[in-house]
Amino acid sequence: MSDVRELADDAATEALGAELAQRVSSGTVFLEGTLGAGKTTLVRGWLRALGHGGAVKSPTYTLVEPYRLNDVDVYHFDLYRLSDPEELEYIGGRDYFAPGCLSLVEWPEKGAGMLPAPVLTIEIEVVGSARRALLHWSAPQ
Repeated sequence: MSDVRELADDAATEALGAELAQRVSSGTVFLEGTLGAGKTTLVRGWLRALGHGGAVKSPTYTLVEPYRLNDVDVYHFDLYRLSDPEELEYIGGRDYFAPGCLSLVEWPEKGAGMLPAPVLTIEIEVVGSARRALLHWSAPQ
């Protein structure tokens, strides 16, 4: 099942993240889009809706930023700098994708073959000064 959302600005992108935080509490979510498309902005809204009050930065150099929110382990991945999908194994990737955890993965194509199937894939595209999010659910919502 797919859904299309028009996002006028960063506030709308964060609001979509907050909405999705109420709908998806575990599993893996793929975030696809070009540099600057708004993937981290969407994650910021998601994490704030789960109770995170601090800054949300893209873990470009660390690959993953862990959060413990509402008794759920949430992992924000940015795989942009990953040169080989097997590098996920070296950082303990299997532990991050344990049952009950939520993993939000930017640049999932860089981890091809090492990531579990997503419950949701979000494609964000820039359209003029706005964005469009295409949500592809693995199961009916």
